[in-house]
Amino acid sequence: MSAIIALRGVSKHYRRGNEDLAVLSDFDLDIEARDFVAIMGPSGSGKTTLLNLIGGLDSPSSGQIVVVGKRLDELSGSALAHWRARHVGFIFQFYNLMPALTAERNVELPLLLTSLSTADRRRRVAAALELVGLADRARHKPGELSGGQQQRVAIARAVIADPTLLVCDEPTGDLDRHTAEEILGLLQALNRDQGKTIIMVTHDPKAASYASHQLHVDKGRLVRMDAAGA
Repeated sequence: MSAIIALRGVSKHYRRGNEDLAVLSDFDLDIEARDFVAIMGPSGSGKTTLLNLIGGLDSPSSGQIVVVGKRLDELSGSALAHWRARHVGFIFQFYNLMPALTAERNVELPLLLTSLSTADRRRRVAAALELVGLADRARHKPGELSGGQQQRVAIARAVIADPTLLVCDEPTGDLDRHTAEEILGLLQALNRDQGKTIIMVTHDPKAASYASHQLHVDKGRLVRMDAAGA
């Protein structure tokens, strides 16, 4: 096993008027390949900022971020976008599906920027929907699907390009407990069977219990990292 994510001395500050807001301060972190990490902490602790830095959606004010062998803090905007498209699948709380498109067309969207043929794209889409248990809902639009089914479509879209990482921001925050447990079980299966490294922000201890490690953040600093069951 080797670290797939390494942060060294990472800080993130935002300007609000004349005020300098420190969100992360001198943050060090190592996450191993094929790990499933839940990031926990109170509101405003820096959880989502940390997730965005790992996923290449934001850049640090200072420090080094190495993810999948790349120094993200040194990449240009276009290089970072290319890296994200290759290595990161994003799963959000509110699905972010296109309401006018069917499930299969929503899942296909990340592949439209590739050189894959139409036939190859359709094969991948069918396999991704099968993986999340929605092969029979391929022609349904989001409005015809339950919240759990919409999140499964979003997960299929996130894995369609075979990313190295899955970055999840409160992926079960809008779901009832039973549906949330189904989605968390699916994430566990992607981690276990597909070898996906998963980083998940959650406020829910029950959701965090599905991860192999729990990372606790407070006031922009790493408080502790616990193994499952610790």
